[in-house]
Amino acid sequence: MIPFGRRLPIVPEATPPLVATEPAPAVAAPVVPASPPQPRKDNSPDKDYIRDQVLQRIEPSVAVRMTQEDLTVRVNLLVAEIATERRLLLNRQEQHDLGHEIVDDMVGLGPLEPLLRDDTVSDILINGARMIYVERRGKLELTNLQFRNDAHVMHVAQRIASSVGRRIDESSPMLDARLKDGSRVNVVIPPLSVTGPCISIRKFSRVTMDFPRLIKFGTVSPALARALEIAARCRLNIVVSGGTGSGKTTLLNVLSSMIEHTDRIITIEDTVELQLQQRHVIQLESRPANVEGHGEISQRDLVRNSLRMRPDRIIVGEVRGPECFDMMQAMNTGHDGSMSTIHANSGRDALARMEDMMLMANANLPIQAVRSQMASAIDLIVQTARMRDGVRRVTELVEVVGIEGDIISMETLFSYQFQGENPDGSLRGIFVSNNVRPRFLPRLDYYGLSEAFMAAVAPKPPSPA
Repeated sequence: MIPFGRRLPIVPEATPPLVATEPAPAVAAPVVPASPPQPRKDNSPDKDYIRDQVLQRIEPSVAVRMTQEDLTVRVNLLVAEIATERRLLLNRQEQHDLGHEIVDDMVGLGPLEPLLRDDTVSDILINGARMIYVERRGKLELTNLQFRNDAHVMHVAQRIASSVGRRIDESSPMLDARLKDGSRVNVVIPPLSVTGPCISIRKFSRVTMDFPRLIKFGTVSPALARALEIAARCRLNIVVSGGTGSGKTTLLNVLSSMIEHTDRIITIEDTVELQLQQRHVIQLESRPANVEGHGEISQRDLVRNSLRMRPDRIIVGEVRGPECFDMMQAMNTGHDGSMSTIHANSGRDALARMEDMMLMANANLPIQAVRSQMASAIDLIVQTARMRDGVRRVTELVEVVGIEGDIISMETLFSYQFQGENPDGSLRGIFVSNNVRPRFLPRLDYYGLSEAFMAAVAPKPPSPA
């Protein structure tokens, strides 16, 4: 029997196992099921004791050199050994679950790891130590997972911050970062958050989205998907507008998949989220100021610099400030086919927001000049929304026609018309084409796709028999 409290280093596989000489058969060998377990809500003193003892008996310098699978096996052995020493009443599954929890704390993000592995979860929202919400199929639900305390949440937040070379503490209580898989993370801690440390994670989808999938999910109709595909191929300047979580970035990813692989694409984002499939892609990411308040690189700086990088296409993940002025300049100076997203509730609201952003960059510009630039730069606005059944849908496709006096004229090409609710709670509606001949049709004709676009936007009625 190994003396109580002895510190045991983790050794290679060829060395004897780290268990007692005569372990009980029921706990000697770790059980590794095919799927990872869900962390338990129970934080009993026995489990806290085992957790502390495992961490004391593992040499960190050795643990960091092991694969996660090997580390899981070693930790499970130690959990079984300590449970035997103390004669704790933990069954085999409880020991195995506790071992996975400890490994997740050591090399991962604690109780968040099972949620990160769950492909049905799109968002993870932590409101302090005791409340973890997830979004599945557009609906929020409270999980039974918990952190041990607020210090445990802070430990996970600091691990996220250190992985991207940033910090999160009282002097810098907000953080925007991304995980290794590309998931976007926002952290707010006390004193700004009075409910404790809050972490919001928008997960990186492992499934490559395309127009057929959007049609299957009900986001677009086949005709609308065809119109958007042609617009992206023919280098129209497109702005995707919508509220938070309405699917703007997903739709922008799908639109960008229509770009030719021969084009040089430069993406500009606050936190990298776009998943472009082309080879020739340059991804630029803004940088916040350091502790001394120096070294900030804004999206506007990146947009200006991108014009010197010989781009064929410029994609701004989201315009939210003065960079909108430089984006309009780029669209008006030969960089057609540019794309971006914006937070707005309608196509008209999107133009109003961009107008305000351009004035942030140059308040002395006449309104007439601002609106004239927007009218000549933007071809299409795609409005998205997350509806009450959880489905993200394109609610309207709007063409920016031109400017008449001080008013930017717009024309709706497609719109979603709500018809009712199905027995299962899903909404029923149709995508309606307004049979409008768009102003940019000569551009489509240059690429030989004007007839295909009109067939989608204004289909001809069937000939009489």
